[in-house]
Amino acid sequence: MTSPRIPAFVLTGFLGAGKTTLLNRLLKDPALADTAVVINEYGEAGLDHLLVEKSGDGVVLLSSGCLCCSLRGDLLDTLADLAARRASGELPPFARVVIETTGLAHPTPVLQTLMAPQLAAAGYVLAGVIAVADALRGEALLDQHAEAVAQLAVADRILVSKTDLAGDATAFMARLQALNPRAAIDLMPDAGAAELLDEPEFPSGGAAVGTRPVFSAHDASIASFTLETDKVLEPGRFIAFIDELRERFGEGLLRFKALVKLADDPGRPVVLHGVQHWFAPPERLDAWPSLDRRTRIVVIGRDLDRRGIEDLFAAFCDEPRLDAPDRAALTDNPLAF
Repeated sequence: MTSPRIPAFVLTGFLGAGKTTLLNRLLKDPALADTAVVINEYGEAGLDHLLVEKSGDGVVLLSSGCLCCSLRGDLLDTLADLAARRASGELPPFARVVIETTGLAHPTPVLQTLMAPQLAAAGYVLAGVIAVADALRGEALLDQHAEAVAQLAVADRILVSKTDLAGDATAFMARLQALNPRAAIDLMPDAGAAELLDEPEFPSGGAAVGTRPVFSAHDASIASFTLETDKVLEPGRFIAFIDELRERFGEGLLRFKALVKLADDPGRPVVLHGVQHWFAPPERLDAWPSLDRRTRIVVIGRDLDRRGIEDLFAAFCDEPRLDAPDRAALTDNPLAF
């Protein structure tokens, strides 16, 4: 697909972490004057001093030039309506959208919505997840709330707030890195708007860099790992792998993202996002984003059978492992799972 898409960024983080503070700062940056922001009803109060004029029902034009609307209904309808009004000229054009979730929200429903075919048809594409982590209360929040763990586990970028109040945040940063070794982790004051709302590079595999993993009981149920192959995959074979993955492990998938080399056009990789049993329509890029042209799949989930997923992928790559089925056993056997 070569038509321009509207990149959609999810801004998440637990109650009081500092999401609205970050949003206020970002919206003052002239580089984001062509941004649409979708926030919850409670979050709107934090932007009151920026509101200037009404642009339509539920939509306001901020002094920075950004559009802002309060989410009172279905996220799918809200985003589709914004895109339609943008296309008709009723609203000023915007180049990206930022969706601020409520502090108690599990990220899965929001990511599922952004993968819906209706939003792909409306011109949106999931660009990244930004999570704010509270260094002052973070350890306790991760121990007590599964939602806080999930918010940080699926993030592409983590911004650590309140380090001035928390003092030494070394242990907390190490825990975040162990929880999500592929996320870029920065202190919140150091992150610029252009850096945050630029689509992140697809991560490579490998172990986390830094200190020994620090887990709590909640963290230990979360796994993040990468599947890689140099092989060029047949499209039908890759679809079969996705179908098996969803059937066997879908409930535990918090996030799935893949950059895939397919035999029908190996010079133009396919990007695929998924959450649980939901997968977005595949997006074909015009070219590889880097010199690394391997198929790479990042899997993030809760209570996943990592060995089972690795064996499944190896089977569909025609690299079956000992004591594991090959591709024929999975696809040609009517009694297979």
